[in-house]
Amino acid sequence: MKKGNLTIDPWGASSIDNYDKVFKEFGLKEFPENWKKKLNHYLFRRNIIIAHRDFDKIIERINANKPFIQITGIASSGRMHLGHKIDIDLFLFLKKFKAKNYFAIADIDGYVSRQKINTMDEAKKIAVDNLAHALALGLKTKDVYVQSKQKPFYYNLAFECSKKITENMYSAIYGHTDFGKISAVLLQIVDIIHPQLIEGKMPSVTGIGLEQDPHARITRDIAKRLPYTLEVPSFLYFLHQSGLQQGKKMSSSEPLTAIFLDDSSEEVKKKISTAFTGGKDTLEEQKRLGGRPDICKVYEIYKFHHPSNKFVEDIFKRCSSGKLLCGECKGLCIKFLTNFLEKHQERVKKTRKIAEKMVN
Repeated sequence: MKKGNLTIDPWGASSIDNYDKVFKEFGLKEFPENWKKKLNHYLFRRNIIIAHRDFDKIIERINANKPFIQITGIASSGRMHLGHKIDIDLFLFLKKFKAKNYFAIADIDGYVSRQKINTMDEAKKIAVDNLAHALALGLKTKDVYVQSKQKPFYYNLAFECSKKITENMYSAIYGHTDFGKISAVLLQIVDIIHPQLIEGKMPSVTGIGLEQDPHARITRDIAKRLPYTLEVPSFLYFLHQSGLQQGKKMSSSEPLTAIFLDDSSEEVKKKISTAFTGGKDTLEEQKRLGGRPDICKVYEIYKFHHPSNKFVEDIFKRCSSGKLLCGECKGLCIKFLTNFLEKHQERVKKTRKIAEKMVN
């Protein structure tokens, strides 16, 4: 998506630098403080959820103890990493309210939108792996559907949506006419809209990274054009966890930027040891002036994933004051991630067979 000199690429690996500019040019609303207090979850408390489109409709349903739809998913394009975990953490939190839950394992999307995936069989193998990890993180089988195993009305809706999009409209949003990615966009629109054809007209919400806003804008537009009685979908926007090096988001397509959920303890140690930090050039300087946790990739892992608010706050203060040096902080991070991944990978051993049955 391009507006003025600003371009957002939902399939790219570059991170967004100027969030204020994105908010202004694309009309996103900041997430209010009173909603953060109301929801009282780490994603809101730590300002990881930063913006929304029409989330007030969901807040109203939560306050009234009424149902709403939540729909999200993962394109089966590669190994799952810590960045994907944010989607699942948000999904699991919203389940605590009266949500109607739809989590897409997007195997067709992964195949058509990524040149590196040569066959649907390949996409399905990735889908099995993705689903095994998602179930190990806490999803239930009843929450999940697989794109390639949907009922005919799902695919019919994709064709209906295609007739509501002109070439000029699509090019203005995405800046290209790659046929594979066009197919992926249609499927993503259907993923978000189709639950209302099952549950009836109802507010829905999808959590996405800010770089996915092109998909949100086209989906909201198409929902108004279809011959059905639909609520225009709402969206939550979270900060995309950046990669371990400067200027990159955590991405399956760039393995050195990511901590994958199947990484070994040796791989974790190697990646964290070389991660970019906010440390000063010398130990003396860092002790005197303190580090910069706001730009540190190691601190960011704590911010996005450590369960203890007190721990995260303490790391920030100790780093900023010069009492915590980068070597010690990296050691703590390696220990934290190794412990988390070892337990997670044990659960994956139990969920993989379930995933195989659901996908194949």
